[in-house]
Amino acid sequence: MKRVKILGSGCAKCNQLADVVKAVIAQEGIEAMVEKVEDIQQIMAYNVMSTPALVVDEVVICKGRIPSSGEVKEMLTAPAKGCCCGGSSNSSKTSGSCCS
Repeated sequence: MKRVKILGSGCAKCNQLADVVKAVIAQEGIEAMVEKVEDIQQIMAYNVMSTPALVVDEVVICKGRIPSSGEVKEMLTAPAKGCCCGGSSNSSKTSGSCCS
């Protein structure tokens, strides 16, 4: 299941982004949990200076604009980059899984 966060102050653009994301999730049948983050300290922790921003699985993938529904679909269906646990890919050669 994907973890999706909408970062923003709750303004109209942030709400528009949330609507687009939720519509794409419903239309494509994507398993995702959507959370709106409005606390400025939490937003700053993502190094985001312009909102709205879209975070998927703890990676900021769009900030400062509202992407089209087609862009959101691509963002939500793209394969994850790197290792699922953030470990080095070299460790998988010896143990069979970097998450062990």
